[in-house]
Amino acid sequence: MLVGAFTGVAIALITKNFALAVIGAIVAGGLLSLIFAYLAVSRRGDQMVTGFGVNLLATGLTLVLLPYLNAIRTRTVLFPVIDAGFLKDIPLLGPMIFDQSIGVWMALILTPMSMWVLYKTTWGLSLRAVGENSKAVATAGLSVIKLRYIGVLLGGLFAGLGGAFLALNNIGFFVANMTQSRGFIVLAALVVGKWNPLYFGIACILFGAADALQLRAQAFGSVLPYQVYLMLPYLLTIAALAGLVGRTQAPKEYAKPYDPTQA
Repeated sequence: MLVGAFTGVAIALITKNFALAVIGAIVAGGLLSLIFAYLAVSRRGDQMVTGFGVNLLATGLTLVLLPYLNAIRTRTVLFPVIDAGFLKDIPLLGPMIFDQSIGVWMALILTPMSMWVLYKTTWGLSLRAVGENSKAVATAGLSVIKLRYIGVLLGGLFAGLGGAFLALNNIGFFVANMTQSRGFIVLAALVVGKWNPLYFGIACILFGAADALQLRAQAFGSVLPYQVYLMLPYLLTIAALAGLVGRTQAPKEYAKPYDPTQA
């Protein structure tokens, strides 16, 4: 996500082209995810340690390259806003839904689309199966390594897109560590959303609302410290883990490497 944000801003500054910037951000996220896939899938490294290492790589790489980006002191092109006509004049819902950038609409479309792919297509069921019972997938003649690589790559591509949205939706520039650990909040949303794309999308909206609330609490003043609002996503996660929002269970082989010699 961080590398996607940096790459998107860099390409936007150089080319002044929004589409190229988004594509570059997606590709950058995918390339970084392949490093993780090689270490975690091919080399069967510990996924937590490997993920932490990739995060450090992304942070260090963007910090090293940031001075070159700061040399171009201008704001980049932004995600275009879709003109929904009279729909944006609908009270309350109009500005919330129909007066948004193309990035918001991409998220709204990709969420149900991903759910359909994962739950209604043979390929999606195979992808889910490598997280539940990889030996059964191998027995069926499918490549567990290939499917896991594809899963990690898709995650990286979408993370790169998320980084582009973060940097190019409203801000138009890149700052050091601008993701501010939002990736970990995404993991929290995954737990609250019970590993279901639709519920996960709703959880992301709730967490985003909490983040927006703390920003406005700082701007307009609040009786409670803004840190209280920052805690809301994590409090929701604790509530989910405690079973207060229903039972949530990760895939059975979550974070477990696959060893084909033991299949």
